[in-house]
Amino acid sequence: MALRNAVMAALLEGEASGYDLAKGFEASVANFWMATPQQLYRELERMEGDGLVRARVVQQERRPNKRLFSLTAEGRGVLRAYVAEGPAKPPAIRDELMVKVQCVDIGDAADIEAVRTAVAERVERATAKLARYRRMRERMLAGRTEDEYLATAERVGPYLTLQGGMALERANLQWGDTVLKRLEQRVAALGGPARARG
Repeated sequence: MALRNAVMAALLEGEASGYDLAKGFEASVANFWMATPQQLYRELERMEGDGLVRARVVQQERRPNKRLFSLTAEGRGVLRAYVAEGPAKPPAIRDELMVKVQCVDIGDAADIEAVRTAVAERVERATAKLARYRRMRERMLAGRTEDEYLATAERVGPYLTLQGGMALERANLQWGDTVLKRLEQRVAALGGPARARG
């Protein structure tokens, strides 16, 4: 999937400046697609040149003018064609932490502790992301049950992708807790210091 498809998906929420889009990307699309603000700005420029988005300039006092981007009819057509394509490619996973865990037996207790620290950091990040996603879910539901929301919301895609992000972070937490426990046992068996998890 190209970054432009994720950008167009984010613009389905409505017109946005590059800055607002970057913030919104972090808050909504980030649970399935990561990009830096610089990547987003470059992609918006290319998309405008390709006629997929249009920009309008909003004059501001005391602040620089800003450009607001929206999807064009051509952009919506490209997005529809993308959605209609055959099965999505499986994600390519390149996870440096998994390589470290794979190599955990190469050294002594101190090396295991270094990997354990890296896993604990992953658990901490997953905990924070899951809390953020739960807050986003509560804002989306706005007091409604999930069934009520899904039956009445104008768009259900953002909610369904948020559920995917939450499931991924719950899986990260479960895996991380298991790895931390096993590595703690391993360090103890090697006669090294055992520390409290997380």
